[in-house]
Amino acid sequence: MRRDKLYLADIVQACDDIAEFIEGQSLPSFAENKLVRSAVLQNLIVIGEAATKISPELKGQYNDIEWSEIAGLRHRVVHGYFSVEWPIIWVAAAEEVPALRQQITRILDNDQNLR
Repeated sequence: MRRDKLYLADIVQACDDIAEFIEGQSLPSFAENKLVRSAVLQNLIVIGEAATKISPELKGQYNDIEWSEIAGLRHRVVHGYFSVEWPIIWVAAAEEVPALRQQITRILDNDQNLR
């Protein structure tokens, strides 16, 4: 079984990838760029999948992170991919992902018991 630390590292990497993909983009340019949209969507799925694998103990310890909302976005994207609302994905990528990266990085940097 993979450890929480590896799932958290996956989340940070996906956040970094999203930041790279949307650098210099605006909502209109993002909405028109199928390649960037697909790349961002895939990494949001990775983030959501990793979040579902985090142990209940760690989730309870860091309950300020919206674990269920992260997993919920993944679920909506995977199961409703024909009805993705790109402005919502843009907000997630441009605003929520950087904040999540900070939260996860803080856990990785400060939790001495993390495995």
